[in-house]
Parts: sequence; structure tokens; C-alpha cells
Amino acid sequence: MKLSTREALNGYLFFSPGLIGFLVFMGFPIAFSLYLSFTSYNIYSAPKWIGLLNYKILFTQDSLFLKSLGNTLYYVAFSVPLSTVLGILVALLMNQKVWGIRAFRTIFFLPSVVSGVAVALLWQWILDGNFGLLNTFLSHFGIVGPGWLTDEAWSKPSMVLMNLWAVGGTMIVYLAGLQGVPRSLYEAATMDGAGRIRQFWNVTLPMLTPTIFFNVIMGVLGGFQVFIQAYIMTGGGPNNSTMFYALYLYNKAFKDLQMGYASAMAWVLLAITLVLTLVIFKTSTKWVYYEGSDQR
Repeated sequence: MKLSTREALNGYLFFSPGLIGFLVFMGFPIAFSLYLSFTSYNIYSAPKWIGLLNYKILFTQDSLFLKSLGNTLYYVAFSVPLSTVLGILVALLMNQKVWGIRAFRTIFFLPSVVSGVAVALLWQWILDGNFGLLNTFLSHFGIVGPGWLTDEAWSKPSMVLMNLWAVGGTMIVYLAGLQGVPRSLYEAATMDGAGRIRQFWNVTLPMLTPTIFFNVIMGVLGGFQVFIQAYIMTGGGPNNSTMFYALYLYNKAFKDLQMGYASAMAWVLLAITLVLTLVIFKTSTKWVYYEGSDQR
């Protein structure tokens, strides 16, 4: 056997466990879910082929589908920009050369690694309309706080507010981006008479756009998968105002046992996130700046 052939076989041999694992635990379930999306399947009986009926019902008869999609779009539309702006501001603060800055970075980052269930329970107490920490604090100033989780007008904003708790995760990425900006650019800007604010808009922000681009993509993908907060804190209420898409999909699959219908919902979600991701990628050429490139 030739040496090149032997090396190729050894490469495939070492690669095969990962490939087999992907095909068994990811590839097959993905393909099977696509098949199930064209069937009526309740776990207890064999899947029954019904063609595009699941998709037809989804888009023409299921009003809660549109409601859950609208709730999720609302969450993404507000949580992603807010977490982006706040993440950059916190990263700018954490990028200062002051005593104890590493401790502050750790403190800001820690909430992002706490279990999602624990965070949901904590915020359920904070946002409780009767004896929650937030309304108790507001009462000291004579302000009657709303029912954050029981008032339809405040339930989704409460979820957006809660999402800012984990801004430390994006802050770390922005901090890495800030520390990667060449000092020579700031020195050149200073020599040209640019102040701190102008340096931020003309140097820091353009050099940070690849990092912003990455975090926006991850934020959109994560926003469409929001589940634990609503499942633990509200169950989708009040009046389905926090019935996010992933929660509705879960209810269809594991409460109503409509696995075929839930699989169709999953593929619709894939299509939506794919389209949004492609739009962001397409528009990135107009606002993302890469060092050493003329592309914006």
C-alpha cells in the first residue's frame, strides 16, 4: 500500500467516529424530522403520510402560530439591539485600565453562566407584582409597579428586560474586539485632533463592526429559540402574550403529542432564521469593516 493511501485511510479512520456520531445523533434526526413534517404522528402509532397538510394548517388555520411568531419577532427586535448597545457600553467600561478591573469583568460575566432555570426562578421573584423586589423598590418612591408577568402589556418587555441580565456574555466578545483595535489608529486620530467621542465613532466603532456582526447573528438565532423564560415564569401567558415560537412548538410536540405538526413548525423556524441570517449577511457588506480591506 502506498504511503499516501495509508495516510488517507488513517485520516478517514480517525475522522470516522465524529462523522458517525454526526450522522447518528444529528443527521438522521434532522432527516427524520423532515419526513415527520409531512405526516400525522402521535408517538403511539406509526406515522401517517398526509403531505403538505401540516404546513397548510399552520399558515391558514392556526392563529396561535402567527401569535407565537409575532411574540418572538417582538422579542428579537428589542432584545438584540438593546443587548448590543448595552454590551458595547459595558465592554468600554471594562476596557479601562483601573485597579481591580479583572474582578469587575468577572462579576459582569458570571450571570451569563448561571443555569437558565435558576435565572428564570430568580427573575420570577424579582418581577412578582405583589412582593417582587422591583415593585418593592419602586414603592419606596411612591410608584405602584405593574404586574410585570401578569399584565399583557408588560409581559414581553419583562422578558426583554430579563435578557439583559446575561449581557456579560456579549460583553466579553466585545471586550476582545476592543482589545484587538490597533493602538496606532488611536494615536493617529489623536494627532489629527480627534477627541474621545470622535475616536469612538471613527475608530472604535468601525473596527468593532465584525464583532457586532457576529453577536447580532448569534443574538437573532438565540432570540428565536427563547424558551426557558416563558416556560418557567409564565407558561406562555397572560393571554398567550409570552407564547414564544419555541414554547408553542414544545407544547405541540410534548403536550398535544402532534409530533408531525411540531416537526413542520421546526422546519418553518429553520427557514425563517435562514432567511434572516442571509439578509444580515447580505447587508453586512454595507456596514461591516474588515481591517486591511476596502469592504464596508
